Amino acid sequence: MLGWVIACHDDRAQDLLEKLEKKFGPLAQCRAVSFWRGLSTNMLSRMMCDALYQTDSGDGVIFLTDITGAPPYRTAALLSHKHQHCEVISGIDYLLLEQMIQQRQTLSSEAFRNAIVTQGGPEVSSLWHQQQKNPPFVLLHDLYAN
Repeated sequence: MLGWVIACHDDRAQDLLEKLEKKFGPLAQCRAVSFWRGLSTNMLSRMMCDALYQTDSGDGVIFLTDITGAPPYRTAALLSHKHQHCEVISGIDYLLLEQMIQQRQTLSSEAFRNAIVTQGGPEVSSLWHQQQKNPPFVLLHDLYAN
């Protein structure tokens, strides 16, 4: 089963998790991380790293964030590059998570990423989709070649 780390501004992440648990009961491998104004990026990184390890059973982890490019998204992006099968999603809301909750048990992290972006519409994106829009810089020639 895919782990979920819901990371949003203020108390939004905790609110989303509580609403999901109210409807579906306790959710295994699911954690909320709140990014409060004034919280250092170092502390946010430590909190998200802890949540990653608490939710990962080996199948992968999905970071669910509220805003593309905001601190929770950027921190998740950095963490995702160090671990296999991690995806970063942005633009989430309660209805989307409610629709996707059952699929975390059956889909791979890559398939889940594609499904949630398709289901979520234009406001939902992923780190992978953003990287496809802006591919990394590539040298056209080797400056140091003989």
